Amino acid sequence: MFTRKRPLSDKWFWKQYDPHSDDFSKPSVEGDRDSLTGSWKPCKSFPSEIYVELLAIGRIPDPFIGFNEHAVQWVADTEWLYACLFDLEDFTAIAQNDLASEITFEGLDTICDVYLNGKAVLHTDNMFRQYSLRLVPAINAKQLEAQYGAVRAGSCNLGDPSRVYIRKAAYHFRWDWGPELIGAGPWKPVTLTTFAARITEAQSSACVELATQESLLAITTRVEVVKAEGLLVRACLLDDNGHTVRIEECALSPHECRLVDMEWKFPSGRIRLWNPCGYGEAYLYRLQIQLLQGERCIDQITRRIGFRDIQLLQNPLLSAPGTTFCFRINGTKIFLRGSNWIPGDCFLTKMTHGRYFSWLNLLKSGNQNCIRVWGGGIYESDAFYDICDELGILVWQDFAFACGVYPAHKEFMDTVSEEARDNLKRLRHHASLAVLCGNNEDYLQIKMWGVKGGLPAVVIYEGLLPKLVKELTSPCIPYVYGSPYGGEGDDTSDPTIGDVHQWDVWAGKGEPFQDFDILGGRFISEFGVPSLPCFRTVEAFFSSNDTSERFPQSTVIQQHTRAGSYEKRFAVLMNENFRMTGDLESYIYLTQLMQSEALGFAYRVWRRNWKGEGHEETAGVLVWQLNDCWPVTSWAICDYFLRPKPAYFSISRELKPLTVGIQRTVAKNRTNDRPRAFYEFGAFQSVAATLDIWASNFTLTRQNVRLELHGYDLQSDWTYRHIQDLLLEPNCSRDVICGMACPHGGIEGTIPTPSRSVVMAATLRDQDGRVVSQCVDWPQPFKFIQPQDPRLTAVLRQNVLEVQAERPVKGLFLSVDGGEDDVIWSENGLDIVPGYTASITITGLKGRTINVAYLGCEKRTPLRMSGQ
Repeated sequence: MFTRKRPLSDKWFWKQYDPHSDDFSKPSVEGDRDSLTGSWKPCKSFPSEIYVELLAIGRIPDPFIGFNEHAVQWVADTEWLYACLFDLEDFTAIAQNDLASEITFEGLDTICDVYLNGKAVLHTDNMFRQYSLRLVPAINAKQLEAQYGAVRAGSCNLGDPSRVYIRKAAYHFRWDWGPELIGAGPWKPVTLTTFAARITEAQSSACVELATQESLLAITTRVEVVKAEGLLVRACLLDDNGHTVRIEECALSPHECRLVDMEWKFPSGRIRLWNPCGYGEAYLYRLQIQLLQGERCIDQITRRIGFRDIQLLQNPLLSAPGTTFCFRINGTKIFLRGSNWIPGDCFLTKMTHGRYFSWLNLLKSGNQNCIRVWGGGIYESDAFYDICDELGILVWQDFAFACGVYPAHKEFMDTVSEEARDNLKRLRHHASLAVLCGNNEDYLQIKMWGVKGGLPAVVIYEGLLPKLVKELTSPCIPYVYGSPYGGEGDDTSDPTIGDVHQWDVWAGKGEPFQDFDILGGRFISEFGVPSLPCFRTVEAFFSSNDTSERFPQSTVIQQHTRAGSYEKRFAVLMNENFRMTGDLESYIYLTQLMQSEALGFAYRVWRRNWKGEGHEETAGVLVWQLNDCWPVTSWAICDYFLRPKPAYFSISRELKPLTVGIQRTVAKNRTNDRPRAFYEFGAFQSVAATLDIWASNFTLTRQNVRLELHGYDLQSDWTYRHIQDLLLEPNCSRDVICGMACPHGGIEGTIPTPSRSVVMAATLRDQDGRVVSQCVDWPQPFKFIQPQDPRLTAVLRQNVLEVQAERPVKGLFLSVDGGEDDVIWSENGLDIVPGYTASITITGLKGRTINVAYLGCEKRTPLRMSGQ
């Protein structure tokens, strides 16, 4: 008898629960089809969420448009029924105890009672857990019905306070970037398994011993036997060409549950290692574990695994206070650079393998190597981690706790324990899983809100979870109590220990983004500046062609802007740096330019702190956030429709293998609280300006490069040029010039200093003369720059666009008419200076007109091509 795993994905129905008439009888499509309580309606897809079903039949408006979110709140206050009809095969064998049959629910959202043929058989209350139901002999025709209860209910930062008592995705309850859409339904697959014997669990642990370079693979297989003889377990390791690397068999005795342990050791050089992207191939083997009866395979589990060693080092620094927060992978210390990930959709059943791949490939294409799965969402699908394994993306995985003071009573601890066990067993074999984290910002709640009575869930973060991680992962995956976490007591903001969430620019103290260099830490796991999404995405906010709401402070824009005190906070940043505008398209561009400038600068200056062995003063930066779950104004660097904002490209440029950086400091004639980069014409005057220039090398070899330093005056034809050769040591940054007087072409002694109109460009070329990095530093604030025609010239050679400028141009952003979802730009949102050619590879242009916007020309205008 083969183990039969049958997805229960057909014959699912749903309806609104009517407590006066529903008796859990056999689902029927008869009755009032216009009534949600009158008849069962077939599911349009499975797995299912109730919002998706209601949308599919037109019973609710799209909550992503206009103010419709408020019109669908009744859905969360309603109880819903789901039902499935299925036949139980092999009924006689099950009745005679020759076979067993079990239904597995991979995910039920959330408070749910399950009925089988009208009899209550299971109660669930945890969205993140897997539940199994062993079937006992009954009747041949089976009916499965799930009743989802309303979830409305102690203290929390965001969302309904009742959410901390419910094991459900916290972001469903509203966040500062997401709507309140509290759904319900069987959101993951349901499977019926019938077996005489089966593999119930297979743990595989692949690693490498750095001292000997030997690779180790430990396999533990748990087998359940109902009634079968002549069984054996076979494990086979295959390379990516399907060739067998190692195979082993172990015989079993009948009528027992037992563990089968295998330990394999491979000599140095026999196994190819899994490496993060940018540091070698992310090589994966295929591990096949089979349960055999004779030569027949009656059950099997197949997964892809990678051999690697991951360590989190927190060691004293040689020339700075505190300790490192540095990841060493396969013996190499790696600067983690990446993004935070929130759930990819408000409706999780809409997340396909293709959407996951598009998002994660976008991250890798942007020179990032790490993604943090944030604790207010979910433990992601298997597809997510499989793709991270394949692409070489490191995963920081939060447990599902975020921004709250969670309870710790026994019932809560019990369900959290089962939740953690389920997900650790599911995820532990992934080569990409680099660190596990107890929570997001829960320790921070105590300090931020002055919560009395402490944090009850500390027994979860510092007791239960690390115990389970140690028990269930081997070698033990690095674990940290929370994020941020470090320092003494409840101090989560000490920049010299642990990780920090740096929100003193957007919120907190309201510092200028030009101060990111002094607002860093050993590892910055959150920071960000928001912006509106792309223009076409903003158009999706609106329900009609009515133009009356298309201005920056309209009610529709506010409906899709969830951050607290957004207008006040953003007004400071925008008005300090840019000229005010009431035009929506121009405002969108300027918010995106602001975000791009701030985030690019942060990555640039924090990367400077990666100074080599014993001097890893910053060892990782993760921006908040990569993605959105609906069309919204947020911190995302790519919007809901996978449309990259300029910040995506500015970050990508700062994370190239070789980079150059410039920072300008302006000296003033009296003490002030203005950004150090600002020239001023009011309360004080600038008397001098200096430049720091540095270079960074992420590669593991020395690099010979040439530095070209050019200066351009926005008010004259004056230029400046300096060239020098550099040797960059591997895997670190180095200062090249510190405190250099900013060149200028004006009269010496002029006040304010004439460098206020000078643009400086630093360029790195490799030994073949190719430009590998360029950083352009502009006088600030940008609002004082007089708009000029940069006199752009462009030529399209097949799929490569070459653009030149006679005058420096800031933030050149390219788009096309007729939508850009099928157009991929290799570069965008860039600065161009005279004497250099920007080459942008374009995929999917299809002859459409290219539009440009830039500082001083914020509304899209067609790019004139040479010869036109």
